[in-house]
Amino acid sequence: MKEVRKLAGQTLVYGLGTIIPRFLHYAVMTPFYTRIFLHQQSQYGIITELYAWMVILLVILTYGMETGFFRFSQKSDDPEKVYSTALISLLVSSVLFIALVNMFISPVSAVMNYKSNHDYIRMFAGIVAIDAVAAIPFARLRRENKPVIFSTIKLLNVFITIGLVVFLLKIAPGIWEKSTGWFRHVYDPDYKVGYVFVANLISSSCTLIMLLPYIFNIKFRFDGGLWNRMVTYSFPLMLAGLSGTINDALDKVILRRMIGEADGLSVVGKYGAGYKIGVLMALFIQMYRFAAEPFFFERAKQAGAKEVYSYIMKYFILIMLVVFLGLNLYISIFQYIIAFTYREAIVVVPIISMAYLLYGVYINHSIWYKLNDMTVYAVYITAIGAAVTILINVLFIPAYGYMASAWAHIASYGSMIIVSFIFAETRYKVHYNMKQFIPYFVLAIVMVVFGRFFKYSGLAAELAINTAFILIFIGYAQYKDKLVTVFLSKQDK
Repeated sequence: MKEVRKLAGQTLVYGLGTIIPRFLHYAVMTPFYTRIFLHQQSQYGIITELYAWMVILLVILTYGMETGFFRFSQKSDDPEKVYSTALISLLVSSVLFIALVNMFISPVSAVMNYKSNHDYIRMFAGIVAIDAVAAIPFARLRRENKPVIFSTIKLLNVFITIGLVVFLLKIAPGIWEKSTGWFRHVYDPDYKVGYVFVANLISSSCTLIMLLPYIFNIKFRFDGGLWNRMVTYSFPLMLAGLSGTINDALDKVILRRMIGEADGLSVVGKYGAGYKIGVLMALFIQMYRFAAEPFFFERAKQAGAKEVYSYIMKYFILIMLVVFLGLNLYISIFQYIIAFTYREAIVVVPIISMAYLLYGVYINHSIWYKLNDMTVYAVYITAIGAAVTILINVLFIPAYGYMASAWAHIASYGSMIIVSFIFAETRYKVHYNMKQFIPYFVLAIVMVVFGRFFKYSGLAAELAINTAFILIFIGYAQYKDKLVTVFLSKQDK
């Protein structure tokens, strides 16, 4: 219980820097974008698609160095040298990336289907490169248990982004109409979605500036031998991360191309809006991962680590099922995050949120290959998941549209869990007893299906009945596994 509460406490603190900023971004920017582009779903489709590309490229540009930094800092007597080597590596590769994109801007833009918008791609490249460099200073803050500083910088990044986007898309057009001076020459009201990337580029640059004290307060040293070992360890994680990102982001790219240019971006825009609600589950997963990864590495040095990992898996799943229920049983409230012209896509929310819950299970289980320097297995596992994603999207999008993309997430993450358990069986087996969770999953899914199809007499009745469902689930989890007691008890087990 002590271990669970410790990780829960760290997770809540990291939530200030992960879930709260991202929730603010979703709760403010998603309603804002879908209303600014109320009848221009293709404009929101551009945002959805390019940010999907951004996620993919960020994995490539960080090439697993965050986890490599944690691992080699744990093993090294000189963690500052590990930090310096990783930072210099990402700085050089990011600068090279920006140079190459700008040198070959025409073919790169054409490949991404933005040959008329070179400026989008240039800004897009700058954002990815800056965020890649910032990854290691953020990892250092996590390793040194400085979640308050970590969270403050993350929050400021979101506030800057929100402020700039609202000004550039909502306030500035009014100023432009009334202006007769310099503002008319620097602002273009028709640039629209381009200002989203301008705002993001400025906020990413501000974040890097805020991290400068944690970049320059060390002696810069580059150890070629250490770098080679780190890359050898981290490169499979990059391949695994890339495959995992394909699971997460490629559907937005495939949708546009399979549906066709005429309607593709509009469909991507609608799907992206519905997806944003479902992906709120991913915010909790990300918040947990930031705290769990260093915690698991630290706990591996102590006796009884496997028992702790099994214990944590249990309560992670129970809490995430409560979150899953809250998100889907209160969908009548969450639907207002997106404008009414996009709400047909909320049908994907239960599917996407369950998919991310499965991804969280995989995150927990995947510690086996990270602790044992068997990261090559991450490549095998996520490659299988990526293959499932691509196959389902390609085969079923023509018939089922974005519903196929949503179900592909379930199939992909489910297959990754199965394969991970198979590989770990003879290499680092932890007794998770996954069968114990079947009643919980069945109960949660039945509740959500009931909430989806039952005709309530009104919103008040819907909220009352669905709240009762959540309390019943929590009561069952308390009766069977002491869910509430674990976090309230003062006694350590």
